[in-house]
Amino acid sequence: MKLVQSTKFWIMSTFICIIGYAVSCTKNDQVIIPDSGSNSTTLVSVKTAVAPTIDGTIDAIWANATKISFMPTVPDPGNGLFTGYNGEQYPATLRSMYDANNIYFLLEVTDATKSVNVSPWYFNPALNVAGVTTGWQKEPSSKTLDINGNLTRDGFGEDKFAMLWNIDNSTPKFITQTCYASCHVFTPYLDYTPNPKTQPMAASPVMNSNSNNGNHYTNGQFEKIDMWWGKLGFITSDPSMNIMDDNYQDYAGGPTVTNLTGGSANGRHIDGVVVDTAKTYYWPYAPHYTSYSSTIVATPPAGQMPAMGEVSNSQNLKLDGTGASVAVPIWVKPNVAANFILPADTLSSGKAKRVTAVASTGVLTLSDGTTLDPTVGTAYQRTGDPVYGPTAVNSIPAYINVPITGGRADIICAATYTGTGWIIEYKRALKTSDALKQDVDFSSLQDQPFGVAFWNKSNNQHGINPNLLLTFKK
Repeated sequence: MKLVQSTKFWIMSTFICIIGYAVSCTKNDQVIIPDSGSNSTTLVSVKTAVAPTIDGTIDAIWANATKISFMPTVPDPGNGLFTGYNGEQYPATLRSMYDANNIYFLLEVTDATKSVNVSPWYFNPALNVAGVTTGWQKEPSSKTLDINGNLTRDGFGEDKFAMLWNIDNSTPKFITQTCYASCHVFTPYLDYTPNPKTQPMAASPVMNSNSNNGNHYTNGQFEKIDMWWGKLGFITSDPSMNIMDDNYQDYAGGPTVTNLTGGSANGRHIDGVVVDTAKTYYWPYAPHYTSYSSTIVATPPAGQMPAMGEVSNSQNLKLDGTGASVAVPIWVKPNVAANFILPADTLSSGKAKRVTAVASTGVLTLSDGTTLDPTVGTAYQRTGDPVYGPTAVNSIPAYINVPITGGRADIICAATYTGTGWIIEYKRALKTSDALKQDVDFSSLQDQPFGVAFWNKSNNQHGINPNLLLTFKK
């Protein structure tokens, strides 16, 4: 789309395209409007003497802030990334206030389904082959389609939302090229020979993980974008999880790395990690960042951060102790309807039991010596419509929800599902203690272009709304 110009200002535009590792890009532009209105793309943050309580309910003080209405819409980037979701729309409104210390947001999204049970484990007897495979499977995190594009299973992703901000105006293209400031769509990488030492599965050419995916990275060494990432299942699982995940995007090593065949162009990182002196100019060809733990351990190894966020509840065990290696849950709350697993559940006095063995029949042996037999009854099996039907009543969470701390925990967030949609409240300090240039700074009260995205029971595919601008009513 071509740029548009008003009589006083160049049009400022922004766009958000955030995923785990696959996103879509487009460009749009906006005219800056002086005050918020129901059809405005400019969000006016009003000064308040009374701070709203961040609890997922709408305090009376929010009546002082004008809503903007917008419509995150799932685009079609033309490469099949969002197939099955193209054109879906999620009506939303947004309000903002600020005081001497913090900025506050109230996001309301229309959503007919509350989706917080992400890719849960269930048991499928038809897939259980003694000594070869196990019936323990995970629901898909996004819609599953057959070769003809027909839906075969609805998605079990998490309702999520996100925002992008330009850190210190460091990314010039963020204003004029929106998503193209950090999102790049790749074509397949097939012609390369991985090093067996670092990619042992490569007996033949393997599709690079970046193939047909749009990974976020900026276009210059000092360009950074702030990424706020709100996972509504995580946030609502326990009061200790009332936090958005604060991430950022950077250069990802630049062309020296990304232009290599098989090069990684993923510049998305959690706050707190930085490029260190190590290099990974071998498969998968990426800059090296200080590491963090991905498993729950009492004392992480030197140089690693403790586990945070949604930690995988998956492990590989051998069938009957000696057979094929298969994936099964690590922790399970026996005979409990689907809910969340928290760190306290995994303690010796917790409700969860560790899975220590799996039999060819699918029976799990637990840490207390008891067993869980998924073939007795249907509590651990799917019932109802094979496409749209629910997962197992006693489905097992695919993740353990661990509180976020440090630089990742700058944004306090609480949410409530009303039956017809989400009420989401969140706040952040106008200026954080960040010394790594990984957070946007609002303390100057300067205008800030931004974008919003919403995921509806999907892991990757999401509706997006470009062309939004935050301005402060002083």
